[in-house]
Amino acid sequence: MRRTRLLAPLLAAALLLTGCTEAGPQAGVADPGYIPGTDGGTVSQFKDPDTAPVVFSGKTTDGSAFASKQYAGKVLVVNFWYAGCPPCRAEAATLNSLSERYAKQGVQFVGVNVSDDAPTAAAFERTYKTPYPSIVDQEGGAAVQLAFTASKPPKAVPSTLVLDGDGRVVARIIGLANKSVLNTLIEDAVDGTAR
Repeated sequence: MRRTRLLAPLLAAALLLTGCTEAGPQAGVADPGYIPGTDGGTVSQFKDPDTAPVVFSGKTTDGSAFASKQYAGKVLVVNFWYAGCPPCRAEAATLNSLSERYAKQGVQFVGVNVSDDAPTAAAFERTYKTPYPSIVDQEGGAAVQLAFTASKPPKAVPSTLVLDGDGRVVARIIGLANKSVLNTLIEDAVDGTAR
């Protein structure tokens, strides 16, 4: 019994340090674009992605429709999150700042809430002053999460993926997004799309 009480805080600390990720078998696989994240996130960059474009759509927290096809030719940054996830709250300011920084260059950010209902997700957006929409994926049968199964482990939250103008995943951060690292990944995607 005493051993269980001692292990519980250690397990909780380990979970906090790794984010809210239940990474699965893909997470430990190193790839040529692996860059160790400074905030504990795993960063991968794919200079020549051979994956098919990811096409997705869903309803946002206010009931509006969001479709990735609307942003063809533009860089899209997709962040998977939920309100009760401490690293998701910690990275909100980073995502907000970069969203505002790149808005003039046509980069679109979109959140994908993986477990909350629309009112809970909307409350998070109000609290953290999120300037971009979030799709409530749980209510729609997790269709957006299914669209990204080739690009990220199924339960890896938070995760942030950068899509090029063709809709292909060119970079991903599994875990807490570091502002400097994500900024570089977005810059590279914008430069690649401009060519």
